[in-house]
Amino acid sequence: MSGALGFRLLGPVSVTRAGAPVPLSGAKIHTVLAVLLLARGALVVDSRLSAALWGDAPPPTSNAQIYTYVSRLRKRLGNRVQILRKGPGYVLDAREAEVDLFSFERLDRLGRQALEENRHEEAGRLLGGALDCWSGHALENVTEHLLRFERPRLEFLRAQALERRIEADLAVGRHRSLVPELLSLVARFPMDENLRAHLITALHRSDRQAEAVQVYSEGRRILDEQLGVVPGQQLSGAYLRMLRGESADTPRRPLVLLPARAAAFTGRAAEAARLRSLLLRRPAGPGARLRAALVTGMPGSGKTALAVEVAHGCAEAFPDGVVHADLQDADGAARPPAAVLAELLSALGETDHTARSGGYGLSELVRRYRSRIAGSRLLVVLDDVSSDSQLTGLLPVGPDSALLVTSRARLAGVPAAHTLGLGPLDEQDAVALLAEAAGADRIRAEPAAVRDLVLYCAGLPLALRSAGARLAARPHRTVARFVAQLAEPRTRLAALSYGDLDLTRTLGRALTRLSPATAAVLPWLASVGPGPFTARLAGQATGLPEAEAEHALEELVDASLLFAEPGSALGEDRYRFHPLVLLHADTTPRRRLPR
Repeated sequence: MSGALGFRLLGPVSVTRAGAPVPLSGAKIHTVLAVLLLARGALVVDSRLSAALWGDAPPPTSNAQIYTYVSRLRKRLGNRVQILRKGPGYVLDAREAEVDLFSFERLDRLGRQALEENRHEEAGRLLGGALDCWSGHALENVTEHLLRFERPRLEFLRAQALERRIEADLAVGRHRSLVPELLSLVARFPMDENLRAHLITALHRSDRQAEAVQVYSEGRRILDEQLGVVPGQQLSGAYLRMLRGESADTPRRPLVLLPARAAAFTGRAAEAARLRSLLLRRPAGPGARLRAALVTGMPGSGKTALAVEVAHGCAEAFPDGVVHADLQDADGAARPPAAVLAELLSALGETDHTARSGGYGLSELVRRYRSRIAGSRLLVVLDDVSSDSQLTGLLPVGPDSALLVTSRARLAGVPAAHTLGLGPLDEQDAVALLAEAAGADRIRAEPAAVRDLVLYCAGLPLALRSAGARLAARPHRTVARFVAQLAEPRTRLAALSYGDLDLTRTLGRALTRLSPATAAVLPWLASVGPGPFTARLAGQATGLPEAEAEHALEELVDASLLFAEPGSALGEDRYRFHPLVLLHADTTPRRRLPR
């Protein structure tokens, strides 16, 4: 049996293979599957399964029946997932499958973080995606015993995500479109004060004050009659703000709209100082132009962390604000300029709902954006730009504002840009970064192993942070043992990926931005080794004409996946791989190249 498996818990418990339903019959087999999935790969003992199936009154043959249900599941699921018998219970390994609950939790976590950092547009998208993972009430077709223990927790998580999404939508001016949804929610949950407060705010901002007063009065009456209490702070606060005429418009933007800076920024001191000097130096004279800086570097080199640190440090010099936009979506795809412009307009206090939602054409959005920032002292941070076309209309104008761009590519569309390329960290900064993540005492205790670990990470901040996070999560494991795992090249990238610090995924996404021809050439170039090497040698290794090989090499340089070194006196350029990019290329399947 082949095809990707998908599991649903946020609705009727079900299984799909390549999008087609996998038939399962009966509440008990659905219950066994749900319990195993909810354990997230941990051991589920027989007594836990028995309690979920029969509560406090299991039959004498409970263990035999559990074995039967597990056997049926194994037969239905095939070899893409494993249900293993371990000691007193079972373990389900579903790492290669998609589980709607896990997708919901990931998007909810990212959305919550975006909301905390005042990235309201992004928060709304992420939280909306999280809620889309639901297809009904959680665990609809399992036993009452499992339902009683698990559904309240899952439904509470759903309610929290919904409330956060509503908060994000209110922050970006979607109050009118929220009113029907909130009316329905308040009717279903009349004693939920937070939902009622959001409804009052949405009605007030929609110039429907009389209805807002009625909603408050009804809520006060219900709370008194049902619970004998008065409205709490959030509900009464929304009502009082309406009476005072406050917050009729979307809340004004904060001075600084940036992701949170790192708790302890490590390394890149010289680069940070250079960027601050550039952004804070105000040009004078009639020929003064926009201050702009472009930070480039290979995937995982810390471009975003550096830009965020510098932008926070420069914020006080830009009284009209510091705004940030991520030009890639949650899946790593490039966002169109219109979507980014709508997000920036919202951050800058745009009140027109159509503009804030990106409803106008690109030219109108550009006009509104330029009109709003004209004459401002503003710092605009555009993060992870993939191409010059993404910058359409996003650049501020005039010498009073500044622009900070990060990109893996070497962009031509940043005017008067000072380009700062980030290379690997030196050993001292690399050790400091590991110490910050894994603990200074632990890193000091094994200096020889730490030196080897730094060599395997090759100075790449993402690899170092991931290694530090993995060590921190396993305090019982020595650094030397972890380093021994890294000795195997085929599994090194996986070992240097941990949680969201996924080096393999980051390098893989970088390859998707290459042209198909260059992406196909890259695995063949791995046979050349780390370098330095010339285009002539690359052509011999790939079987391509030297000119075609050189074109691919230059595209890799532009994408920061290859380093270029000064050529010889004869003008023959030389190229060099970063060790981890070389390793990724060497472990990527090779496709036949056109001759």
